Amino acid sequence: MKNTDSYSHLRGESLYIDDLNTQQGTLYGLVFDAPIAHAKILDLDIAKAEALAGVIKIFTHKDVPGQNQIGGIIPDEPLLAETDIHFWGQPIAFIVAESEAIAKKARALITIKMEALPVITTATEAFKKGQFVCAPRTFNLGNTTDAFKNCDYVIEDFTFSNGQEHLYLETQGAYAECQENGKIKVTSSTQGPTQVQKAIAKVLGVGMHQIEVDVIRLGGGFGGKEDQATAWAAMAALAANHLHKPVKFVLNRHDDLRMTGKRHPYESTFKIGLNKDLKIQAFEATYLQNSGAAADLSPAIAERTLFHATNAYNIKNVHTTVHSCKTNLPPNTAFRGFGGPQGMFVIESAIAKAAEKLNIPAYKIQEANLLQENDEFSYGQIATQVEAQNTWQTAIKDFDFEDDVKAIQKFNTKNTELKKGISVMPICFGISFTNTPMNHARALVHIYQDGSIGFSTGAVEMGQGVNTKLKQIVVQTLGLSSDKIIVETTNTTRVANTSPSAASATADLNGKALQLACDSLKERLLNVASEELQLDKKNLTIKNASVYNQQKSTYLTWESLVQMAFLKRVNLSEQAHYATPEIHFDKTKEKGHPFAYHVYGTAISTATVDCIRGTYDIDSVKIIHDFGKSMNLDIDMGQIEGALAQGIGWMTMEEIAYDKNGRLLSNALSTYKVPDVFAMPEIVEVKALESAGHEMAILKSKAVGEPPLMYGIGTYFAIQNAIKAFNKNHSLKFDAPMTPEKVLKNLYQN
Repeated sequence: MKNTDSYSHLRGESLYIDDLNTQQGTLYGLVFDAPIAHAKILDLDIAKAEALAGVIKIFTHKDVPGQNQIGGIIPDEPLLAETDIHFWGQPIAFIVAESEAIAKKARALITIKMEALPVITTATEAFKKGQFVCAPRTFNLGNTTDAFKNCDYVIEDFTFSNGQEHLYLETQGAYAECQENGKIKVTSSTQGPTQVQKAIAKVLGVGMHQIEVDVIRLGGGFGGKEDQATAWAAMAALAANHLHKPVKFVLNRHDDLRMTGKRHPYESTFKIGLNKDLKIQAFEATYLQNSGAAADLSPAIAERTLFHATNAYNIKNVHTTVHSCKTNLPPNTAFRGFGGPQGMFVIESAIAKAAEKLNIPAYKIQEANLLQENDEFSYGQIATQVEAQNTWQTAIKDFDFEDDVKAIQKFNTKNTELKKGISVMPICFGISFTNTPMNHARALVHIYQDGSIGFSTGAVEMGQGVNTKLKQIVVQTLGLSSDKIIVETTNTTRVANTSPSAASATADLNGKALQLACDSLKERLLNVASEELQLDKKNLTIKNASVYNQQKSTYLTWESLVQMAFLKRVNLSEQAHYATPEIHFDKTKEKGHPFAYHVYGTAISTATVDCIRGTYDIDSVKIIHDFGKSMNLDIDMGQIEGALAQGIGWMTMEEIAYDKNGRLLSNALSTYKVPDVFAMPEIVEVKALESAGHEMAILKSKAVGEPPLMYGIGTYFAIQNAIKAFNKNHSLKFDAPMTPEKVLKNLYQN
């Protein structure tokens, strides 16, 4: 099935927050935010601003009727600052006016007196000062202390991976409107409708049943709207509830960049031990996560770093610890991969450093340590249906890896100003929310009297094609054409208590629930057909919008069957619930079986470095990916290519920069570089691994949202290997992203 949104996207007819028809009397919101990263608020003067013609009201924390708190995992984040400022861009007041232009004028009239306090911007500084948002977490397997004593080689070093701006095309926003009986409806650009509903109810001091959150679709999310969409929706709802007027609030790009959190920067140390047979005997790592000023999703992201600390490798002795460090930056948050990429970058750096010491290619160490069936992860889960070696060997063979290595060696021998590098990047990524209770979903399906169908789930469409996959499930289960089916918006009144669309689990969880609902409806309808046709139900099925008996069409069409069922008072609506079986995790022991399954893959990346200028081209990225039994290869391929682009951006050019005072310097698209068509590899080739799929995946089609981002890590090491080919005395350093400035320094530093 083609992407169901393509037609309306192309014609500009797809609706987002800013496209909604506003009601008469709609007001517009704007945030007055902190102009400093850490301070005591001495005085806030809003009198002049509130007196401006067209300003309706300026809200502060004093106007919050419920709790002035939006923290999800840990309640440490006020909606509007009270006495203290903890990051540059922290919301202090919410201006509501008759137009955005008036609100902007009012913002300039607000004055604030503050007592500046010391600013912490790096995780290392926060660690030294004992500033954390939560307790540290540690995963253990075996005994690293004893294992290191028996290693032939022990290597230690430091890594840094920077943050990353989500840069969704649609900025954060919400539209809040009052309904009767005190109910508030909020149309929000969020990945987590229930989280928004819950937070608004807390802020307003009402029950969740008083709040309806509706999501049409998102113009991109990438994790940036999983938790951080909450504040803006809550402010709009606060104003609408107080003023009894609809309130629209959509951030402009500069406000969005300044006020929202990014991917977490990590400052990490590692220690890796190997024997002469290249087997990794022990691995230790300490990750300092720059969480920002509040917890947000940092504890969960830190946990996933530990889950992916050893990537696709079998290491029998592991000791990894993560510290979530509190700094005076906007609270950092979910981003595609959710801590996994940061962990994988460290183990890949450790292997690269070990290879440098042994004077061998890193891929020899990688290949020698790939996961096999029944190996144990550091968190206790036993690896099953392992495809690590399968994807590796298939990539090496199908993409003529050995020939490429020889060709690159020959090129580098003949050229002095240009050098090429090649790398291999295996991935192993666990699929499920690591917080076990979040792994559930519901679906609601209505069959109408004319045979058409509408269905709702908790899945949020944000460009990943989940609506198309869900529609496919209905088509396949009920044997209909897609033109009879409509996907409703994601709405907390129709489907309640949803988990966010995240963790690459959206299609699996919601799709399984939808499949259960359709199966139940199909069963009822076949009972009706069996009674009408006087035939055994075991031999009946529905396909091509007709009832078939032993693969032969009967006179019963879909429409006549539905009408018959309706007249017999058969229930034509069904709500179903799905909870992932088997998964569990005991945080007191840091052991369990947290993932339904793992996704595997291998990417081979090549790059060419201009050794005079420090610039580079990614020549090719060739991927063997474990899709399982893909239910929609076109959509899945799109996810691979998009994730790869985002991974390349994170590893090579997207550089978040704050000054020592906590002010964002990369605050516009002129100062923050994202990949464009010229940054993409000249060749991107993706092949699907022949695989049986996994029963836990919807229709055995494995999740594909997050895993491919990690392929971008391989491009970092391809560039690094090209540098090493030019500068034989260069000692590998692991400081991402690998910008041209860093390339130039590394080319000429000994």
